[in-house]
Amino acid sequence: MPEKSTSATSIARPGDVLKALRAEKGWTLQEVSRRTGMPISTLSKIEHGKMSLTYDKITRLSRGLEVDIERLFASSPHPDPSAPIRLPAGRRSVSRSGEGTLMESDVYSSLYPAADLLAKKLLPIVTEVKVRSLAEFGPLLRHSGDEYSYVVEGAIELHTDLYAPLRLEVGDSVYFDSTTPHAYIAAAPGTCKLVTVCSADSAELRTELEASVQFSNTEPKIGRGGRTG
Repeated sequence: MPEKSTSATSIARPGDVLKALRAEKGWTLQEVSRRTGMPISTLSKIEHGKMSLTYDKITRLSRGLEVDIERLFASSPHPDPSAPIRLPAGRRSVSRSGEGTLMESDVYSSLYPAADLLAKKLLPIVTEVKVRSLAEFGPLLRHSGDEYSYVVEGAIELHTDLYAPLRLEVGDSVYFDSTTPHAYIAAAPGTCKLVTVCSADSAELRTELEASVQFSNTEPKIGRGGRTG
């Protein structure tokens, strides 16, 4: 997946957003630690920019701070707390090639388009699968909602704990209950990529994914971002 340069609009550091949210809610580091299950020392390092975020930490912060993940990378760490999230009729988001929030791991390279829309009821993901065996993948993952995946490059093998491995070629697709433990494995030489749509509240779902893939110790790369209109 080609990477795009970040937006000219400044993106707040998660540490700055964490500080602002703590001040907004009147929470101490100890309270945030209790809510997220993260050590106080880790939270302090994040606030001071001395520690990069794994996807696990991002989702723990999202859950504990009771905010959507996109809020942690908002253009301003001090949004108006009294302003409600408005979901106007006819809203849309346009994501150009390579735009979105990119999460890298040893297992997947996952691009989340439409990152500018909050409270989505569908979560689209463009995923390049890197691993070629269950041994490399690790434990199967599960999360709420339903899941639809369509192979766009290479071939993918879907493993679940209920069915025999399912090989999917370009143009093939599968729809299944996401609470079924599952894993995608690359099943062809070269790049293996699929487009997945999950049916769940975007913040809730991405929080639940903390129990699955551990993303690398780098902060998410945010592309130019979809445009709304």
